[in-house]
Amino acid sequence: MMKEENLRMMPTVALRGLVIFPNMFIHFDVGREKSINALKKAMDTDQEIFLVTQKDISVDDPDYSDLYEIGVVASVKQVLKLPGKSGNVRVAVEGLYRARLIQGLELGKGNYLKTMIFPIDEPAIRADKADYAKALVRHTKDVFAEYSDCAPQLPADIVTGIMQKSEAGELADYIAGNIMLEYEDRQHILSVINPVKRLEEMCIMLANEGNLLSIEAEISDKVQEQIDKNQREYYLREQMKVISTELGGGISHEEELDYFRETIFNMKASDEVKEKLFKECDKLEKYSPSSPEAAVSRNYIETCIALPWNNMTEENTDIAKSRKILESDHYGLDKIKRRILEYLAVRVMAPDIKGQIICLVGPPGVGKTSIARSVANATGREYVRISLGGVKDEAEIRGHRKTYIGSMPGRIIEAMRQAGTSNPLVLLDEVDKLSSDYKGDPTSALLEVLDPEQNSTFRDHYIELPFDLSKVMFITTANVEANIPDPLRDRMEIIELGSYTSEEKFNIAKKHLIPKQMKRHGLTTSKFRITDKAIRLVIEGYTREAGVRALEQQIAAICRKSVMEIVEGNAEKISVKPENIETLLGTRKFKADSIIRENEVGVVNGLAWTSVGGDMLEIETAVLKGTGKLELTGSLGDVMQESAKAAVSYIRSKSDSLPVNGNFYKDCDIHIHVPEGATPKDGPSAGVTIATSLVSALTGRKVRKDVAMTGEITLRGRVLPIGGLKEKSMAAYRAGIKTVVIPYDNIADLDEVDPKVKEAIAFEPVKTVDAVWNIALEKDENAAHKQQNHVELGKSSRASITQ
Repeated sequence: MMKEENLRMMPTVALRGLVIFPNMFIHFDVGREKSINALKKAMDTDQEIFLVTQKDISVDDPDYSDLYEIGVVASVKQVLKLPGKSGNVRVAVEGLYRARLIQGLELGKGNYLKTMIFPIDEPAIRADKADYAKALVRHTKDVFAEYSDCAPQLPADIVTGIMQKSEAGELADYIAGNIMLEYEDRQHILSVINPVKRLEEMCIMLANEGNLLSIEAEISDKVQEQIDKNQREYYLREQMKVISTELGGGISHEEELDYFRETIFNMKASDEVKEKLFKECDKLEKYSPSSPEAAVSRNYIETCIALPWNNMTEENTDIAKSRKILESDHYGLDKIKRRILEYLAVRVMAPDIKGQIICLVGPPGVGKTSIARSVANATGREYVRISLGGVKDEAEIRGHRKTYIGSMPGRIIEAMRQAGTSNPLVLLDEVDKLSSDYKGDPTSALLEVLDPEQNSTFRDHYIELPFDLSKVMFITTANVEANIPDPLRDRMEIIELGSYTSEEKFNIAKKHLIPKQMKRHGLTTSKFRITDKAIRLVIEGYTREAGVRALEQQIAAICRKSVMEIVEGNAEKISVKPENIETLLGTRKFKADSIIRENEVGVVNGLAWTSVGGDMLEIETAVLKGTGKLELTGSLGDVMQESAKAAVSYIRSKSDSLPVNGNFYKDCDIHIHVPEGATPKDGPSAGVTIATSLVSALTGRKVRKDVAMTGEITLRGRVLPIGGLKEKSMAAYRAGIKTVVIPYDNIADLDEVDPKVKEAIAFEPVKTVDAVWNIALEKDENAAHKQQNHVELGKSSRASITQ
């Protein structure tokens, strides 16, 4: 029963994380103003104060509701002010008895906590519980002994003090106040008033703490054992590093692994890539450094970390700057320049567009490879060239499995490593010269590489990891489009680069080749010059090619000989003119194409496309008495022979209207010849030329010497379109032809013809062979019944006619 006379008003200090028990002597620091004021009040009165623990230690200014119900009335033994400006004090107190907080009062004068408390007397142990209490005390001491074996650095005086205690309540308070417990657990012990019940709670808590300490000790032993093992391994590794350094003079196996792991961690690769490489490092760590397996693993890791995983270079999207670079590097090639500028324009509007695959098709020496390098400069990309000529093993593209000694990645991954960036320009040179054998088909391996929908996860057999090629700009080159497999061709945008005309060669030589060779040979404009006429003579008389490689070689020869003259003191400066070209380069190798000197019967100027450009081609026909034999000579291919047979059949069908003897195919032998018989010739585009030559020979009508023609014919006399009109027209221009007959369907191709050629030549589009004859044959009414028995052989040009 609570009696009012037992209630006391006392200054109160709220404790944070600290619980005081009766008969416990302790000192602690006080810093809060209210607590210090409460201590002052206690010192001014009876030196007694109520100490109670607050529920939440994070509360800086606790209210009465923040305090536990049970506390301790303590006697203040000493208060010391701590040095410094903080104002904190250190107080020594001794717990007297438990008390219950009844209510909080208004702050006392001097701003301190004041509470109404009720002292709690500890109840006596009943007689029937006396033996149980003694047994509990003994058991608790045994549990404490087990606890003390695990407790770290438990003071001996505490152990002695516990062993001296015989009262249940006093023993529980002493243990709770002196072992490591959470303040909530101590407050729980303080709140239990019954001494036997209190000791039971303390015994359970002590047993739990002992178990925890035992587990902690086991964990600590394991941790220490691992630490000792790690320290031992570290010590051994350090010794091995020193030994390796002394013996080999290089980094040790452990340093190498540390470098690999650090590099892998800092890579911009995906988690899948990093995880696999870390596993490979773990494998390498287990191998002997000198074993073959270690060499394979080491090479694999070095290859993988050298790859540009998502390392991008900044792309130039300034169209004006790119156009300037392209124009300064190359003359002409407008199609590819325009296509690259279009690509850059799209990149401005859609930066995430996938890489483009462009295929440049054209004869050798027209600048396919060099324009690719210029494109790389214009776009700001790194440039890497892969030559595919003669490649016939799939492993060249996809690499070899790393399980084999000496295995390596394919050319694609090696090119990416060489570029050092994820978005380079990769030139796949001579893609039309790939072949295959029993080792696989490299063309099929390229299908994934050149497909923007698949190449974002390209897997090389060597690295066996997905590598993103979607940001790469691929440019391929080929000489003949027909040699590219259809599935591969379907993935590329074809841009044809035709043969250079003489005018284009002249401009390329003057603007690019001559300055390049002068710089290479140490010549300056004050010591060396070459006239325009001399340049044209070199082009027409010493080279016969589609590109400019041979032209550059001749210019280099002129520069070398000029340098020789200057160094030997024979001249201070050299001026190359047409009259001294033969002195420098020797006798002229090629004579200019020329037309027939006069109109003749059965001799027609044809036009041919060759791998080195356009060419003039004379076709001769002789009609002789005989038995209807058709003789074709001049190394003519099957297609060209079929064109001749088609021409004969068409003329037979038109014999009444031409007029031609209807039985000429029975009574006459026809001999069609194309001079320079050692040169193979083939293709359908000579059809109209053969037909015109044959009609002229049968009718006796002469063919105009200033007319040249090209076109395929059918049995119905239609003229079908041909290819290479640009090159063929240039050949006609060089030979002085005034009129060129072309198929009507080739009118659109006139846009590609050089403007100077179009000014000098009249192009006559025709739909039928009859229209060709009306243009090419002389109007000679008396020649209708004449047939030529012999036609004088004229000069022809070396050519291979193709469509």
